[in-house]
Amino acid sequence: MKSIKKYIPFLICFVFISTQILAQKNENNFIDSLMGKMTLEEKIGQLNLAVINNGVLTGTAISTGVDQKIKAGQAGGVFGTWDIDQIKKLQGLAVQGSRLHIPLLFGLDVIHGHQTIFPVPLALSCSWDTSLVKAVARTAAIEASADGINWVYSPMVDISRDARWGRDVEGAGEDPFLGAQMAKAMVEGYQGNNLMANNTVMACVKHFALYGAAMAGRDYTGVDMGRQEMYQYYFPPYKAAVDAGAGSVMASFNDVNGLPSAANKWLLTDVLRKQWGFKGFVVSDYGAINELTTRGLGDAQTIAALALNAGNDMEMVGDNYLGTLKKSVASGLVTMQTLDAACRRILEAKYKLGLFEDPYKYINVQRAKTEELTKSHLEQARKTAERTFVLLKNKNQRLPLKRKGTIAVIGPLADSKINMPGAWSVADDYHNSVTVLEGIQAALKNKATVLYQKGANITDDSLLKLRVNSFKEEITTDKRTPQQMITDAVKIARKSDVIIAVVGEAADMSGESASRTDIGIPHSQLNLLKALHKTGKPIVAVLFNGRPLTLNWENDHCDAILDTWFGGFEAGNAIADVLFGKYNPSGKITMSFPRNVGQIPIFYNERRTGRPFDENKDASKYKSDYLDVSNTPLFPFGYGLSYTNFSYGKIELSKTRLKADETLNASVKITNTGKYAGEEVVQLYITDPVARTTRSVEDLRGFKKIFLQPGESKDVTFSITPEDLKYYDYDLKYDWDAGDFIIKIGTNSRDTQSATVIWNK
Repeated sequence: MKSIKKYIPFLICFVFISTQILAQKNENNFIDSLMGKMTLEEKIGQLNLAVINNGVLTGTAISTGVDQKIKAGQAGGVFGTWDIDQIKKLQGLAVQGSRLHIPLLFGLDVIHGHQTIFPVPLALSCSWDTSLVKAVARTAAIEASADGINWVYSPMVDISRDARWGRDVEGAGEDPFLGAQMAKAMVEGYQGNNLMANNTVMACVKHFALYGAAMAGRDYTGVDMGRQEMYQYYFPPYKAAVDAGAGSVMASFNDVNGLPSAANKWLLTDVLRKQWGFKGFVVSDYGAINELTTRGLGDAQTIAALALNAGNDMEMVGDNYLGTLKKSVASGLVTMQTLDAACRRILEAKYKLGLFEDPYKYINVQRAKTEELTKSHLEQARKTAERTFVLLKNKNQRLPLKRKGTIAVIGPLADSKINMPGAWSVADDYHNSVTVLEGIQAALKNKATVLYQKGANITDDSLLKLRVNSFKEEITTDKRTPQQMITDAVKIARKSDVIIAVVGEAADMSGESASRTDIGIPHSQLNLLKALHKTGKPIVAVLFNGRPLTLNWENDHCDAILDTWFGGFEAGNAIADVLFGKYNPSGKITMSFPRNVGQIPIFYNERRTGRPFDENKDASKYKSDYLDVSNTPLFPFGYGLSYTNFSYGKIELSKTRLKADETLNASVKITNTGKYAGEEVVQLYITDPVARTTRSVEDLRGFKKIFLQPGESKDVTFSITPEDLKYYDYDLKYDWDAGDFIIKIGTNSRDTQSATVIWNK
């Protein structure tokens, strides 16, 4: 019996591999047979992704005659609708009205929830909790699939070091290591363990590549970057998503060193497919192939051939593929082999989703009724939001607040349901949002008096208001004059024991096409804060924002600052939970907050310079510094306070001299020395003092989130191997150098302690 048992793991492995091989063979045979029946026009049709007229429009192009194209086999997918009846109708046109009955993909921007809206992705990253992020994606997949969606344009994994860029809100911030962990979690949450299941969806990783480094932080512009920078700092999250099994990738709008991503063969074929082994399909962004002409790359036939030959399989909106590829195949601009490969990849995606087996598997009205906006999903949204908030300041332990006395809730975002979900909440009904005022009133009930005034408009800039309100009226203008609004707010402030000032950005002041050169709180709201400060009453600032803001005045004059980003439907309840101590905030920022816009781009892992400036020592000139402001950010990467205090013991190393095949264990004892139970994100950074190229001052290489009761201690251990020491050198060789390494552990990228080891090869 014992001799048989030892072979069981091998037998299980053999059965699994055999099953996989058989499944792949069946898939190949099916696709081969189907493609053998397809005409050239039908193959080209699979490469077309249409948007319907009532869809989500983020560009000037629009699909026409969609129904007719579907019946003619000239559409591989449709995006922009989550109306299950409409999806059923369109799928029926494909599988009953077209010659070969090939089902459609149905895609949608599901960015931070579907019907139940969760915190925006930048906020989710501030939780430093991959299991929580994975769970959010899992719930989003359940709800989206219940509405007939089988393909989501998420996660967005672009690294961004520029707070001017509006799409910071969609990503995980400035760090490649953390970004990679978040990307992996999102893909696994969406796709689950079985894409054939009717409650999983195919992920689409975006935007490939380097979109977060757009020049001047302005959408749709170019990126100028060396390849070592790409591989070391910007590529890791994309690769992590691909390694996690993401089924599709979206090409970015920007060009890379002069060649747009949608037509960039080096990116889409050499890196993505050949180097990383990606097997899924690539789709353009909205109208991006059309825009190749605007970028000066040629007429419709030329740009379509460029994009397809580069490895861009599917065109999102725009009939360049439909209108020109047949002619390009005939003239030799595109080979039949290239076109077949693109078509096959899209058909393979549909096969993996189980659509050939059951085209209507995602279309179930009963699921939509019972699996969306459920009580458990809303409770999950509330608990998730609490864990994303970052306490930036808490002078004299102003927070948590007592549930007594008179509290003034003031600010244009205090009672604005429409702004709670944040940007890219495509399918939401914002009326389901809980506002900050509502959350506070529910939390206090009869225990304290709550007074409310709007106090200011989000902005008094009429042009900014017009542009932000493109989709919905997020910014309203009060009938009162700005001064009268402030006067009314000051009146209730004087009657109160504490002021909760709810200020910041409207939802679509961040997001796509929402770049800003002034990233401070709008002047209308800053004027309100200054007037409230003159009352002498303590001010707790609650921030809504989708990017780092410049907060110098606020940091100097407010007693406490709680950054809540955009917390989703349950934002108001979650904010009340934190303000009144039901939950102790544990979030840490994942983008550095600049002191002013002139510091941008600012990020923690900058390369070392030959003339470093030491803030504590130098007053001399001819160093790498500013004359008029500190080099350091206002709040560094990884920063976030708690209602309690955590002390860090001395770093304990398992060894100080190691060989190539050894593992270093670096441990530190963390103690909760305060009065509240709380969570701490313990962060590991590594510095490589001598290398073949100029290295970062430090790089994040690990993090662990722990929970401690008051007085409790825990040993936190990081296991470090030579894999954690590797980097891309000038020749793109990925390796590490023997020598000294500085191990740093701390509460953020600035406040760490260090120990040195020698690691030999």
